[in-house]
Amino acid sequence: MKDYYAILGVSREASQEEIKKAYRRLALEYHPDRHPGDKAAEERFKEINEAYAVLSDPEKRARYDRGLLGTPEVSAEDLFDLFAQVFGLRREPVAPRGEDLEAQVEVELKDLLEGKEVEVAYTRLVPCEACGGQGGKRTACPTCGGRRVVESYHRSFFGTFVSRNACPHCKGRGFLLAETCAACRGRGRVPREERVRVSLPPGMDEGQLLRVPGYGNLGPGGPGDLYVRLRVKPHPYLERQGADLVYRLQIGLAQAALGTRVEVPGLSGPIPLDIPPGTGHGEVFELPGEGLPHPGGGRGALRVEVELSVPKRLSKRARELLRAYAAEVGENVAPEGFWDRLRGFFRK
Repeated sequence: MKDYYAILGVSREASQEEIKKAYRRLALEYHPDRHPGDKAAEERFKEINEAYAVLSDPEKRARYDRGLLGTPEVSAEDLFDLFAQVFGLRREPVAPRGEDLEAQVEVELKDLLEGKEVEVAYTRLVPCEACGGQGGKRTACPTCGGRRVVESYHRSFFGTFVSRNACPHCKGRGFLLAETCAACRGRGRVPREERVRVSLPPGMDEGQLLRVPGYGNLGPGGPGDLYVRLRVKPHPYLERQGADLVYRLQIGLAQAALGTRVEVPGLSGPIPLDIPPGTGHGEVFELPGEGLPHPGGGRGALRVEVELSVPKRLSKRARELLRAYAAEVGENVAPEGFWDRLRGFFRK
């Protein structure tokens, strides 16, 4: 059998006032709201309530002192009711706040380099001006008398307790509508076009949501929130990969073999890039700090991926030069006119 006196930290001769004072101090110290996710504190809080439930009742305390009372099973409902009674708390239904909303905004890729302030247009529900958000002419609910709650009594291990729940007749509103407002049809809210300016942080991700508190639908308990989802327009040349950017550079055979200097597009303007001789297809040149901002600071890189562009039509002179090149380096190529003869054969 648990030592309830030791749990509350009082002697066996403690008065009811001393027991209550010890309980109040310990219950506040180990209340789950002060230790979210702490299982040890939760068990300690449960033990404290068990001990007080027995020692605060003279009859149960006397039976416990004689060893005739075992450890009770205590539910979460019992714990709250006991705590609420000692501290004078009440559970009243909370007026619901308005619903959260989502809107979408589209920007250019370069707008994410330094961030941008954008205007978001959306529709939200606001109180009806015709009826002042009342929905029409109200009358007090006959079931709850306008109190929004109904009381019921139940017995538990700790005795008889009162529970308060939202009135099922008026759904916790405390009123019924005798006449319905024609403007909002009794809803108390109407849609309204809104515009709000929000600041997009640098480097914000595609599809990321930006929370704007208080700009959702308006409800009895206050407004909900607005969530702005980001869409980025496709860039004509650059592809985003996180904070990095990718550009696919096409160069010709001579440029790859002999080297060249090119300009690649960056978010802040063209960037010169030297292509060394002998560059092959698929090689990557990385330009640090030319990408998008990282959330923790700094910027990603611009990766230039080389794609070898092979011409499909050549002049007679270009073909002669390429055949001379092939002969020089020992490459075996099809003889002059081979493909024309092959196509003519299949046409016949």
